[in-house]
Amino acid sequence: MSDIPYKVNMLGKYKAPPTEEINMPSDTHAERILRQAADTLKQRGQVYDSPEGERSMGKTVTAFNTITGNNLTEAEGWLLLQLLKDVRQWSKEAYHEDSAVDCVNYAALKAEALAAK
Repeated sequence: MSDIPYKVNMLGKYKAPPTEEINMPSDTHAERILRQAADTLKQRGQVYDSPEGERSMGKTVTAFNTITGNNLTEAEGWLLLQLLKDVRQWSKEAYHEDSAVDCVNYAALKAEALAAK
């Protein structure tokens, strides 16, 4: 295996070495959680919402605002669920993976809603 992390072709462009030349460490727990969260988000969206994934918060906050007279935004709805998962995670001493995965998803959906403004 080469000591050079990448190669440069004659045009000066980078070319990644073949995968077998890279000694990649196994996934970290954080990387596994991110992949699991993405898979969960897609699966739940297909079951509950649409093939594109979880997108029920807009309808949820509209209903909430109609009932309460408040003006909650979609991003604030995701924040509320993210906080719920954090409270559940920190209410017990033991790690609860479902809460952690859901919290990651709610953070991503919150970011998406904020970016769409």
